Amino acid sequence: MPFINDVNAALNAAPLHQTLATEFLSASSALPRYLIGRNEESASVLNLIKPDGIIDDFAKDQPFWKGVPVVKLENVPTSAIVLNCSTSISPVVVMDTLAHAGIGKVLNLCDLVSGAEAGTLKWPWFVSQQREDWDAHEAEWVRLFDMMADEESRQTLLDVVRYRLTAEPAFMRAYTVRLRDQYFESFMQLKNETFVDAGGFDGDTSEEFCLRHPDYKAIYLFEPSPCNISAARKRLGARERINFLQLGLSDSQGVLHFDFEAGSASSVSEVSETTIQVVKLDDAISEAVSFIKMDLEGWETKALSGCAQHIRNDYPKLAISVYHSAEDFRRVPAYLHSLQPQYKIYLRHYTQGWSETVMYFMPA
Repeated sequence: MPFINDVNAALNAAPLHQTLATEFLSASSALPRYLIGRNEESASVLNLIKPDGIIDDFAKDQPFWKGVPVVKLENVPTSAIVLNCSTSISPVVVMDTLAHAGIGKVLNLCDLVSGAEAGTLKWPWFVSQQREDWDAHEAEWVRLFDMMADEESRQTLLDVVRYRLTAEPAFMRAYTVRLRDQYFESFMQLKNETFVDAGGFDGDTSEEFCLRHPDYKAIYLFEPSPCNISAARKRLGARERINFLQLGLSDSQGVLHFDFEAGSASSVSEVSETTIQVVKLDDAISEAVSFIKMDLEGWETKALSGCAQHIRNDYPKLAISVYHSAEDFRRVPAYLHSLQPQYKIYLRHYTQGWSETVMYFMPA
């Protein structure tokens, strides 16, 4: 099968920059070495080497990060080896920016993991998770590929899976960062909708929905963070027919521990001391809904279980974030097809990294 063959070819491909990766990791390297991107991956690299600097053109009043100087790209010598640690949003833009600056020796994280001594540098979480899920559920991934409603969805699934298995930015070369388009594809044909914004954050998605589709009937914005929902009220204060609900969504009513400190990535967290009230969407809204968007930082399957009645009875359009874990790509469509087998499934991606993949379910 072409899908399996293409995925396995990516998995089995030989490292492209083995010699340069060995040079970067060598304690006796004569070349200056820099990292770009401050995250868990770059922090793990610092356990192996001490680079000459961390490149960040947007850092303010922060001369060091984890003991390493923070520098601007213009101050990096063109002879340097630069490791691209960007994996979430724009790794391709980072590569192109480095090339434009005349940096000829660029490594990606995948090059370094392959070039490091076995076990000394681990794959990012999304790679190890995707590899485990692919190994255990290859047949389900093939079925998912076959379920896609159009060629763009099939290509998107192939590209995203290959990237999540390898962290190789080349697989994301065709993508741009287009967050404003997220949830609003032309095939959705939105009109006179009753919209549920689940994970409403500061109201940014609801605001975009209002601008694009001012003929909406009503909006229900669910956001458990008091800070975020206050920002949403301020942002959307001039709009009509918006219901602000300071609640989380789940598969039952209750109380959950929740991390309020992560901004747009705030999520359910067992280690947090703060709590939120959660409800079932089926209990919170009595009228029919026609469009549900969910971005709940990995809690989507729980929240979908709590709106099974609406899905069965109303057959709404759905835009569900599936990028928080590899298994959500499989579990979300399996569950929704158990409720509405006729849903047509589309997939779109809105960054050049592992984040912001949305699966759409359209009534047939």
